Amino acid sequence: MYQQVMVVLVSTENILEDEERQEVGMRHFNLLRNRKYCPIINVDKLWGLIPEEKKKEFAQNKNIAPVIDVTRKGYFKVLGNGKLKSKQPIVVKARYFSSSAEKKIKAVGGQCILVA
Repeated sequence: MYQQVMVVLVSTENILEDEERQEVGMRHFNLLRNRKYCPIINVDKLWGLIPEEKKKEFAQNKNIAPVIDVTRKGYFKVLGNGKLKSKQPIVVKARYFSSSAEKKIKAVGGQCILVA
């Protein structure tokens, strides 16, 4: 009624000879790492990127607007969380701006410049 079945385990080394083995090749060579890497900074932290000596200069002379390049500080995107600490206009350079950050910077008379 029942048949006995004999199972034989055969390794692939016995089946394939050296000439017949296939190389695996490069896997995931087109996988782009860190595609979504985008460090952020909020609007209320922008004045913290300026040294104290420069802050005193800009406080005395209201005709000069400081230029803050956040990409040199390691940030790519400026978000609109918080308020600007000073009503003095500033020029901010970044790769990305949120709409609220752009409104807050332009409300004090500043400019938003996109950099690649």
